[in-house]
Amino acid sequence: MKIAVVDYNSGNLASAARALALAAEREGIAATVAVTADPAEIARADRIVLPGQGAFADCAHGLASVPGLRQSVIDATERGVPFLGICVGMQLMAARGLEHEITEGFGWIAGEIAAMERPAEYRMPQMGWNELVVSRAHPMVDGLAPGDHAYFVHSYALAGAAPAEVLATTDYGGDVVAMVVAGNRAGTQFHVEKSQDVGIRILRNFLRWTP
Repeated sequence: MKIAVVDYNSGNLASAARALALAAEREGIAATVAVTADPAEIARADRIVLPGQGAFADCAHGLASVPGLRQSVIDATERGVPFLGICVGMQLMAARGLEHEITEGFGWIAGEIAAMERPAEYRMPQMGWNELVVSRAHPMVDGLAPGDHAYFVHSYALAGAAPAEVLATTDYGGDVVAMVVAGNRAGTQFHVEKSQDVGIRILRNFLRWTP
């Protein structure tokens, strides 16, 4: 299995690659994990992972600044290659982001990325471990149990989500969309690579997923 971690200077790439390699090992999958900005390598991949941290606009512009990179991700996923967006990588799946400016996303899921408005006792950004509440059965959440926690760092979140595309939420002064899926494209608002065994379980599910 060839796994492409999309490199557009978003940070956290090495951590994501290490977590994917560990997930493949635990799942008994012979895999190569490449951190790459090469559209041709992404076109050959069996799985595509788009990490992201920071601002939506910065990540979107960074992805678009590498010739052919954004389109290679679109083309591969349209062919049915399984895709996983992590943190801002998941946010980029939405129609647009409102952080600093209005920025176009991929438009793969309903809704937009807007500032989280929470009571004053909830500090921003949402940072730390929060419980995942799984919304429905799906191969991406196999093996998760009530009470499982994941690691979040963000102050913008998906608003106006389609319920059928939401796999899990978390409570931070109100519901926050934590996982989404639409066809062969999935995303986690939390950092799977920092979420220890829960994150590795989700990555193992992703590597076995045949949408």
